[in-house]
Amino acid sequence: MSSLTLIGAHRAVSELLENRPESWDVVRFKGLFERLDRRNVDLAHEMLSLRSTGEVVARAEMGGRQEPDEASLPKYLVAEIDDLVVNPMWLIGGGIGVSLRAGAVSPDYRVFRSRGALLPRFVHHLLRSQPYLDQYLLYTRAQTTFDRRVQQPDLDNLPLPVPPLEEQRAIADYLGHETARIDTLIEEQQRLIELLRERRLAAVEVAVSDVQTSGPRLKHIIQSVRQGWSPQCYAWAADGVEMWAVLKAGAANGGRFRPMENKELPSEETPRPGIVVRRGDLIVSRANTRELVGSAAVVDGDFPRLMLCDKLYAFTLDEHQALPRFVAAVLGSRRWRDLIELEATGASHSMLNVSQADIVNLPMPVPPIEEQRRLITRLDEQTTGIDRLIVEAEQFIELARERRSALITAAVTGQIDVREVA
Repeated sequence: MSSLTLIGAHRAVSELLENRPESWDVVRFKGLFERLDRRNVDLAHEMLSLRSTGEVVARAEMGGRQEPDEASLPKYLVAEIDDLVVNPMWLIGGGIGVSLRAGAVSPDYRVFRSRGALLPRFVHHLLRSQPYLDQYLLYTRAQTTFDRRVQQPDLDNLPLPVPPLEEQRAIADYLGHETARIDTLIEEQQRLIELLRERRLAAVEVAVSDVQTSGPRLKHIIQSVRQGWSPQCYAWAADGVEMWAVLKAGAANGGRFRPMENKELPSEETPRPGIVVRRGDLIVSRANTRELVGSAAVVDGDFPRLMLCDKLYAFTLDEHQALPRFVAAVLGSRRWRDLIELEATGASHSMLNVSQADIVNLPMPVPPIEEQRRLITRLDEQTTGIDRLIVEAEQFIELARERRSALITAAVTGQIDVREVA
């Protein structure tokens, strides 16, 4: 096998491959994988789906997915253990992985089998490493239409490193051990965040315990309502200051406004300044899981290019009557969560909706402004430390994920010799 010219369309991976160990070959994807087209004609296979984590799981585990039409089931593609499953419409978001179970996947997917030069465990890490995720993005950005799927000719011509089989096995073993260790640390921090959020919720419950769930409605203190827009966006976030972006439904989760929960708006889409979030807006999620639908938070900064999505409402309140942070705290308490969940509708537990009318008709008897300020001050005294710990845990998780990604990239491109560090 000869080395390939790694320039032009493959620039995201070219530098790494040019600096590979001398014993490693480079071969194009089409020389290493056979595309399979076995169909689920006997309807005997379990329905599978592909997560953005690269895991191939039972479709039922995904939640919120519309069940396939019975007539389409014979068209589903059969995948066996160790086959490579690709979602070409979501490659830039990680829609690729080696399956650890057999079953049938969507006919919109593609299924491949290694011809033997690459071990499945090595392939899984390689094709999910950051240089290759960047390369899939370059393929989609080079297209003249808004179709974000990676085309098969691009995938066929993708250059891949081919270490000796024993070295592939060593890399896969090393990454299996190291990524499991990092994943355990991440899971511990995620559990800590859940405990901290429970403590925060308990503090909110105490703070708003005297507010009654009857009386005047929220609509009486609302001056205006805006709802957003959900164009097809890139998978990554933008700053919302220099670059245009659209918030995701989770931007209000946990009672804190999360401006980086967004997706960058493609340059070919025309921004809509009228739905940009404003400092002091009360943001409420109209569509989410049962536990999160109706989540509320207050915009606490200036983001002149950050727009609402269609799953978020932005309420402007009459601040002579009610402070946005007070209202957000009340809406996040258990009694109001129960009211919201009673009104939420939807066929799936993983995606429920609450209407604007249901939200504005929630009870919201407000005490005098000075009492609201005192309540917020007391709440800050109890939650500031909790919020700081949550932010620190989230930052730890982000750094751990970056470390995980860098480690995988270094190993699968030969930047580290895993036989020496094992």
